[in-house]
Amino acid sequence: MTWNVAWSWQAEGRIAALAAVEGGLLVSSGLRLQLLEADGSTRWAVDVPFKVHAACASQGTIGMLAAHGFFLLNTSDGSMVNEGRSAPGGFSDLRPRPGGGWALAGRRGEIHLFSQHGRGIRRVESGPVRRLVGWLDREHLLWQDPEGHLWCGRLTGDDRKRRLEERSWSWCSSLTDGRLLLQSSDGGLWEGIPHPFGWDTINRLEYDSVEPMSAVRTGDGWWVLGIEGHLLSMTEPAEGEEEKPITQGMNLGDLLVLCTPDAMATATRDGLVRRWTAPHLADAEREGRYKAAAEAAMARNWEERRQMFLRAQEAEDMGKLSLAIELYEVLGRSEDARRLLKRQKEGGE
Repeated sequence: MTWNVAWSWQAEGRIAALAAVEGGLLVSSGLRLQLLEADGSTRWAVDVPFKVHAACASQGTIGMLAAHGFFLLNTSDGSMVNEGRSAPGGFSDLRPRPGGGWALAGRRGEIHLFSQHGRGIRRVESGPVRRLVGWLDREHLLWQDPEGHLWCGRLTGDDRKRRLEERSWSWCSSLTDGRLLLQSSDGGLWEGIPHPFGWDTINRLEYDSVEPMSAVRTGDGWWVLGIEGHLLSMTEPAEGEEEKPITQGMNLGDLLVLCTPDAMATATRDGLVRRWTAPHLADAEREGRYKAAAEAAMARNWEERRQMFLRAQEAEDMGKLSLAIELYEVLGRSEDARRLLKRQKEGGE
């Protein structure tokens, strides 16, 4: 089972951010954004007034952080979706919300919630945030504070937060497929499946000499980009098979993103981007493409239902539960309607 470099590409300046977009890569270099296709060709390139330091893609848009602002671009041509939003002190991190919408970490101890199209919904007092870890579901968001503790916020209008546990972590990955990779203060690596009040499971891995910079979970498990610039698999080697770093002697930098289940990309700050592919995971990638195509066809056929669904989500986020329940019932989403009816009975609108 081998991974190979499919292609490499050199940016004109230093890279500030790298993000996976629809199987390709968004590269922020200086004041220029370029979206590279899976084959390395350029879909579009645009110039921006400020350096983009963080980006994520969701449902045909790219959320970006630059200067003190939050901006949205269209993935098809790089055009601006709205005029942008800003906050005192700016934002440090962002995550798309399951089903639509965005969560942004403000530099003054607040989490800002936005709609899918960039309309501000409300702010949640969170305390200082080192990084947003990811969503457990549409209501529960994980983040890490500057001391390394993990927090879970229930963002439902009557917002609540709680510390997951007393233990602090020197580093953690993004939440992927419900799993986290973490490093404890003694240097040990752990894999855990979190829930809002703790862990379903958490186990120590036998990799104590790794200093992670970033990690992704591919079709064959976790891959870690270490501080020395090497990629290391966290999957146990087969019996009798020696563990050999696939990037021995290479400096891959400190940026790593997952493009598809069988493709990931690394980048050095000086601008060298490499796309890695795994032929043995081609079936997983093919299934992912079929699923994406089916979802795209459904979106085209049900645009009106999608807009109604977005309205229901926004109404829920703003605490307009009666409206949200009505819309969910029209859409046939009885489980969501029952969930909100229960919230109404517990605390009212």
